[in-house]
Amino acid sequence: MASPLSGLLPGGGIRPGTAVGAGGDLPLLLALAALAAAESVAWAAVGVPELGGLAAAQAGLDLATGLVVSDPGPRAAQVLAVLLESVPVVLVGASVRVPERALRRLRAVMRRSGAVLLAVGRWPGADVQLQVVPVGWAGVGRGHGLLRGRRVTVTAGGRGAASAPRSAELWLPGPDGLVGVVEREAAEAVQSGARADLRVVG
Repeated sequence: MASPLSGLLPGGGIRPGTAVGAGGDLPLLLALAALAAAESVAWAAVGVPELGGLAAAQAGLDLATGLVVSDPGPRAAQVLAVLLESVPVVLVGASVRVPERALRRLRAVMRRSGAVLLAVGRWPGADVQLQVVPVGWAGVGRGHGLLRGRRVTVTAGGRGAASAPRSAELWLPGPDGLVGVVEREAAEAVQSGARADLRVVG
């Protein structure tokens, strides 16, 4: 079964040995990680302190096969090189900085090992760069209700096969906690709810 993200990615998936930027959106990063780790299982996160175990598990990542490096310090490039040699899917936080010379080395490591690098924000030379524009939340009525899902517009661009711009309207996350395609009726319901007046109480 194809992922709701397939239409945004060249060939419908994340190619081995490539880097993808998630545009600073953690739910999108987790959805990409779950897609990339579906075949390989093992994954690692470097410098992503905002990553919670519950959110990762709900997105579909196996916590038993994950490795977390909260703060790689000044040797981030070396840490990433070691992980990309041995772990199929590596998540990288927005605060991680890598010199240009080290970036070239990391790209070579990824091509050799087939590992995928998924960055929270923009990643220099990323093969695919995604951006997220929030549209609205489902579940909020006229000043009350429970948030059930976030509707967003995701746009994609990049290099080579990913250079043609693409976009999709998605639930990220949806009512089930997973990424999903927004149907027209659901989109209209969210737009209607977004127009409802909210007021401060208490």
